[in-house]
This record gives sequence, structure tokens and C-alpha cells, in this order.
Amino acid sequence: MRTGLVRAAVLGVTVVLAATFLLLAAGEGASQGQPPQRKKAPAPVAKEATQGTPQEVKREQQPGARESVQADVSARTVSVTSSFNGTEIVIFGAVDNSQQPSAESGYYDVVIVVEGVPGRVVARRKNNVAGLWLNTSSATFDAVPSYYAVASTRPLDEIASEEFRASHGIGFQHLRLTPAFGQAQALSTEDLKEFRSAVIRLKQKEGLYVQDPYSVAFIGRSLFRSAIELPANVTVGPFTTRVFLFREEKLLSQYSVRLTLEREGLERYLHSFAFGYPTLYGFMTVAIAVAAGLLASTVFRKPAH
Repeated sequence: MRTGLVRAAVLGVTVVLAATFLLLAAGEGASQGQPPQRKKAPAPVAKEATQGTPQEVKREQQPGARESVQADVSARTVSVTSSFNGTEIVIFGAVDNSQQPSAESGYYDVVIVVEGVPGRVVARRKNNVAGLWLNTSSATFDAVPSYYAVASTRPLDEIASEEFRASHGIGFQHLRLTPAFGQAQALSTEDLKEFRSAVIRLKQKEGLYVQDPYSVAFIGRSLFRSAIELPANVTVGPFTTRVFLFREEKLLSQYSVRLTLEREGLERYLHSFAFGYPTLYGFMTVAIAVAAGLLASTVFRKPAH
């Protein structure tokens, strides 16, 4: 009798918490249809980007250059649901006042750089200590792009100078991985280089860092395109796409546009609920786990002889 009351109480609490979650999720979904002035300020983790801001598109023209580049992406907003397994983004553009005689002439060069949300990354080194592989040292880097892809018409060293690539962060060797202030232990410059290389190598292995020469192609005298793969493990948030137009290692024009990966559907509600109400979310998950265990024990319990 007592066991039955306990199970009933646990199930009742679970139902209440589940109902609370549904109400909160419904309120979150209903708020999406309200006028902008009546919206509540979203939490930073729930809404990583703002649509329609002036910074979404930026264009810079070099003095004296007749040509200019314009570009865009196939989708400014990509929905990320529980079934998201990666997607392909097509970046296309055109050269205004193009002097190129044909698409195959190679008169211009184009470099496209796509960067994801910057964040903190900790790299650790394992060593064999008394037969056990243990973490013996680590390095922390700030402002590490969660995703980084470079596409170009030719290898980068044939398009732009080393100085230009370093100043604009183009190429793996010029990624701005800033060592965090106050490292756990003193590290030499050589150690930081090794950790930096390890971060880039691991990101490449995960498909998050990509460098692909010859992946930008002209399809006319002025039109060009490239396809960038975003893997399933990419971080949600704003992505910056920079397009550079070169002629004989000289920058003529550059253009930048922003695209955003946003959570949608049930995953968005779960994410908002977990980060907006962490205590309630924790109680709910524990209650559901306990209720599931009690239910399983009841269903599979052997009858007493």
C-alpha cells in the first residue's frame, strides 16, 4: 500500500512538472508571434543573433579600384532541429564592372572565409605517468571560431601576400587563437604553438575547420559560386561570411554577410527551458527518471509465489 502511494506521488509530481514545462514552452512559442515592442528581451543562449541588423551586410571598396564585389548566401537563416544532420550553404556573388574576358581566364581571384561563433577552448596534453595516461598540462584559448572554412579559386599563397593573410586572419596559420589571461600553468611560446596546432588539428578532424582551394568557380564573366558544408556538430549562432576580390595579389573589394543557425521546434523549447529555468529543469528530469524507473519495475516485476 505504501509503495503504491509513493509511486502515485512521484507520478503526480512528474505530471505537474511536465505540465509546467509545456506551459512554459507554449508561452515561449506564443511570444514569437507578438509585435517586436511587446517581446521580452531574450536570454543570450536562447537567441544568439538579431535578424535584419545593419551589420548583416558590409561592403568595402579599395580606393582607385573600378571593380567591386557583391555576394550573398543561399539562406540567411538555417533552422536547427533534433533531426539536423548538417547542411550545405551556397555562397554566390558577382563582380561589378568586370574586365574578365571569360570564366576560364583566371583574371580575378576570390577568397571566401566563413567563421562561426567564437568561444573558449581548452586543449590538454596527456602523458604516460606510471603506466597511466593522465592530463599533465593544458592551454586555454579565447575567441576561437567554432567553425572556420576558407574557399578560394587558387591556393592562398598564390592569391594574397603573407602580410595580408596575417592581418585579415585568412588561413589556418593565421587564425587568431588568443591565449587566455591567467593560464593554469606557465607555458612557453613553443608550448603555445603546439597547443594551437593541436586545437586546429582536432577541429579539422571533427570537420569544423576546412580549407579548400579551387572550390570557388566563376560561372561567367562576373558570376561566381562556392558550396560550404556545415556539419551536424556545428555550434548554433551567427556566422560571418567574408568575400575578397583580388587581381594580381591586389585587393580590389571585399564584402561580408551574416547568416544565422537558429534552434527551432522542440529543441528550441527544451534549450530555452533548460537555460531559462535550470533548477526546475533539473527537478523535472530527475522526477521523470524516477518515474520511468518505478514504471519499469512495476511492468517487469515478477509475480510473488
